[in-house]
Amino acid sequence: MVEALRLGHGGADEKTWKFWSTQPVPKMSQNTAKAGLDGKPLEADKDIADIRKNPFSLPKGFEWSDIDVTNKNELKELYTLLNENYVEDEDAMFRFDYSPEFLKWALLPPGFKKEWHIGIRVESNKKLVAFISGIPAELNIGNVQKKVAEINYLCVHKDMRSKRVAPVLIKEVTRRVNLTGVFQAVYTAGVELPKPVSKARYYHRSLQIKKLLEVKFTQLGNRQTMNMMKKLYRLPDQPSLPGFRPLKEDDIPDALRLLKTYLSKMHLSPSFTQEEFKHWFLPRNKVVYSYVIEHPESKKITDFMSFYSLPSTVMTTDKHDTLFACYSFYNVVSNEKDWKPVMNDMLVAARNAGFDVYNALESMDNLQFLKDLKFGPGDGELHYYLYNWMVKDIPKENLGLILL
Repeated sequence: MVEALRLGHGGADEKTWKFWSTQPVPKMSQNTAKAGLDGKPLEADKDIADIRKNPFSLPKGFEWSDIDVTNKNELKELYTLLNENYVEDEDAMFRFDYSPEFLKWALLPPGFKKEWHIGIRVESNKKLVAFISGIPAELNIGNVQKKVAEINYLCVHKDMRSKRVAPVLIKEVTRRVNLTGVFQAVYTAGVELPKPVSKARYYHRSLQIKKLLEVKFTQLGNRQTMNMMKKLYRLPDQPSLPGFRPLKEDDIPDALRLLKTYLSKMHLSPSFTQEEFKHWFLPRNKVVYSYVIEHPESKKITDFMSFYSLPSTVMTTDKHDTLFACYSFYNVVSNEKDWKPVMNDMLVAARNAGFDVYNALESMDNLQFLKDLKFGPGDGELHYYLYNWMVKDIPKENLGLILL
């Protein structure tokens, strides 16, 4: 059921396609197959001199505000806005709880642009009531490498949703991104908009079954008991593969090389520099967890695996305040290895780090282990979108991009 919560990701609260019909995205009825694997823009790049210099107008009583994520007070304001108003599941059972440490990690990669962290405040009391973000990235789309903005955390305070500021936020972040000479973007949403380039389902693997039952994340099946469920999802006490250990800074060049080689077979994937790889993958407690397998004799790094922490506030019971969930990030298992024992060790590592459930998309090679390791399919699908770039549909097994 958490996938419903997760699948609001991307923040699109437009209920119709009226706004999107004005944007450079393919129409739902459009045949995108002719665009091929590399794709093409729907609009030519603009001359910077022709791009609007002033922000778009807001409803009376509101004002634009760049959010400085490095400022402790402004970061706390953003945390509070997201914690109280961002994505929750349809049954109002769980709501994402993006920690301040997570938000700094997500919004401050190398080369971040403060002006792409856009807030709306009430003029009278300066309360933060809406937000949208972009971060710079390089994507490999087929054989083409494009500078893009990753758009995320579109959030409007519940009391403001009748004012229809979400389209204005999208137009404003587009204007600011365009002013830097970038004309493409990538984003995700649980809803279907014009027009997804790919989609993938979330799968969930129980780690702490008693707690998951108590918070109503899962439930007992017919004739099942708690002990039967515990036995079904039991894991070893420790990882079992020789050389399995956390990623260290010295491992970064070899781990990055492994990841680049692996992602080269994908149709949509990020292109990380060494500095970016260090930012995204060097372990940070309660944020991101990365592991390698080091060959005991040659000391060569053969495999690289990672997940990130995204807890949710529990609204179903007083027994627990937080559901500790982790999400599979990027994994590379060497060709001669079976994915299952490697990812089983990742489950053990996550359980030992205090997580209740391990989530993974059915993208990349994840289908090689999901069923055998007792992941269960979620109800909804995560849709991927490219802005101002039309490309033929990307099969989920060739989808090599994870957005936070």
